[in-house]
Amino acid sequence: MLVRIRQMVIKEFIQVLRDPAARFSLIVPPLLQMLIFGYAATYEVRNVNTAILDLDHTQESRDLLARFAASGYFQVSASLSNRRQIADLIDHGDATLAIQILPAFAEGLRKQGNAAVQVVVDGTNSNTALIALGYVGQISGQYAQDYRADYLSRVAPALAAVIPSVELQPRPWFNPDLDSRWFFVPGTIGTLTLTMVLTMTAFAIVREREIGTLEQLMVTPISPAEFVAGKTIPYLIIALGQLAIVSLLGVLWFQIPFRGSILVLLLGSVLFVITAMAVGLFISTISRTQQQAMVSAFFFIMPAITLSGFSFPISAMPRALQMLSYVDPLRPYLVVLRGTFLKGVGLAVLWPQILGMAAFALVLFTASVRRFQKTLD
Repeated sequence: MLVRIRQMVIKEFIQVLRDPAARFSLIVPPLLQMLIFGYAATYEVRNVNTAILDLDHTQESRDLLARFAASGYFQVSASLSNRRQIADLIDHGDATLAIQILPAFAEGLRKQGNAAVQVVVDGTNSNTALIALGYVGQISGQYAQDYRADYLSRVAPALAAVIPSVELQPRPWFNPDLDSRWFFVPGTIGTLTLTMVLTMTAFAIVREREIGTLEQLMVTPISPAEFVAGKTIPYLIIALGQLAIVSLLGVLWFQIPFRGSILVLLLGSVLFVITAMAVGLFISTISRTQQQAMVSAFFFIMPAITLSGFSFPISAMPRALQMLSYVDPLRPYLVVLRGTFLKGVGLAVLWPQILGMAAFALVLFTASVRRFQKTLD
């Protein structure tokens, strides 16, 4: 049995490595996707196209607008002279945000202690709009605090020295700069691994069936179980190699820290890869052509990524989808990736996820192998 499996494994490696296009697709696309996702996937909003309308033209209004321009979050793309220009800029997409300082802004600060600033935002992209409004609130709040402190220091220095205040001292753990790339890059490793492993496994077996070599192999002494083992072992090794490459890219290029145990990460990765291979094997049993396999793979991959917590918080999903996410094998793997990379935790913390992936791997692979054997019979 081992001899037949070994020959099958050798055949698969030869078939994959002798094709220049296959060699290229095993290395270059994962690296390119890692680079693209690493730079493009972020929660941070910067250089928001902003139009300003200053109807006050005072030192106070200019000081506030200068803070917006210097923050790095807003890029002043237009200085307006009247309110009618705001709608035209937002309609044409030339501005996402418009800040309008009303007349008597400085007078309101001096006499009443408060003044209004109107913010018009394009709500088409609600996520960008909410984050941009949050930045506006932070900058305006800091300006008001500084203005109040400066005013008190001039008119009542004794009172300014004893007035109570609360100072926030944030201490973010595991990600001191709150860089969203540290969150997304480990998640990208998981999603790329799922996509590559699932498609490789499904396409490899469907390709054998499509060109007619599957029937030729099955008339040899090799059994269905040996055939499945010979087909999946090479892709397990290839997938772990790809995982190592994209992980090194994340650590060396994007400077994502790795604080945990390589053995824990390897254990979780092996279990996850086996699970993804089982799904690919199942897809191969319901697909007759590579086009069908591609559509079926897409039907599984997109919901799996959406429900995994890769980009959308699971806690914000409806209760039914939260429960459904527990049968998504990508969800526990992302916990393992982010736990080992960023938190440096081990099996003492990650054992529920490891145990869950082991159950996924055992159940799905067993069911997929049985289903595959039935289709061969």
